[in-house]
Amino acid sequence: MGGRAIGVIGAGGWGTALAKLLCEKGHDVTLWCHGERTYREIQETKENRSYLPGIPLPPALKITRSLKEAAADKSILFCAVPSHAVREVMRSAAAYIAADAVLVCATKGMDEEKRVPMGEVLGEIFGPGSGLRLAFLSGPTFALEVARGLPAAMTVAAENEAVAKDAQEILSTQNLRIYTSKDVIGVQMGGVVKNVIAIAAGISDGLGLGFNARAALVTRGLAEMTRLAVKMGADPLTLSGLPGLGDLILTCTGELSRNRAVGMQIAQGKGLDDILGGMRMVAEGVKNTRSVYLLAGRLGVEMPIVEQMHLVLYEGKPPGNAVRDLMQRSLKAELA
Repeated sequence: MGGRAIGVIGAGGWGTALAKLLCEKGHDVTLWCHGERTYREIQETKENRSYLPGIPLPPALKITRSLKEAAADKSILFCAVPSHAVREVMRSAAAYIAADAVLVCATKGMDEEKRVPMGEVLGEIFGPGSGLRLAFLSGPTFALEVARGLPAAMTVAAENEAVAKDAQEILSTQNLRIYTSKDVIGVQMGGVVKNVIAIAAGISDGLGLGFNARAALVTRGLAEMTRLAVKMGADPLTLSGLPGLGDLILTCTGELSRNRAVGMQIAQGKGLDDILGGMRMVAEGVKNTRSVYLLAGRLGVEMPIVEQMHLVLYEGKPPGNAVRDLMQRSLKAELA
């Protein structure tokens, strides 16, 4: 396959890692960067030191602050901006995106205002029928490891099988294995809920509660994730795969997990504003906790871990009390 003209919208760690991978495969890649500091950094050093320190970027990779330059005349676009910025950025980019371009959403999160997954946001922006050219990428991956070429696997979901296979072929390398799926809801919601559970896992680790407690949180977190996604129309098997259980394990246990790090600092008594103020990268689970909590309430889905994380993050509940209340819930069958 010859090189394709590809745009990557968002020069955080994940967007930069994807741009690097695609450029190294011989594609003509343009990476859009919002921040002046990161833009200058990449231009001058060919390295994104803020988000991917120590990773040299290909000389052929183009970097721009112009959405038009990144989006126009591209056959495939990757959206890798934080979830809270997707609506604004992609609405601005839409004027330059070809009507037949494939759009791959690599953002994990929910829209705060309407509490819907990214697919609904993009559907609103690009209009009726756009779902047939949308794809959603998720799975257990840290950007730094992908950028280093370490082995990993992901899932790309699309309503249109041809679109999923196109994205699969473009992204697959000797060290990155891509699977396809038609379950766009399951793939998206796994990537949302796992970040909330990871904050809880970080709190558990920060309080020194042990490996047993962490395993219980991961397992019961998977139950909550599955209940919500299935209520929204997902296939439960999706949540037992890479975009669900796989991503959940990675985010709850990995030292590179931003959401787990937030939970650990909360356990140490730090305030949320101070924690977030000291982070350059976005911990999606903080904003998504409120969105998932409110969505679960609206849909009538029981999510006790999410509920306790909402109380800790937004109502000042001491994390130790949240753990106590989770342990003292009424007894029931596991699969009830």
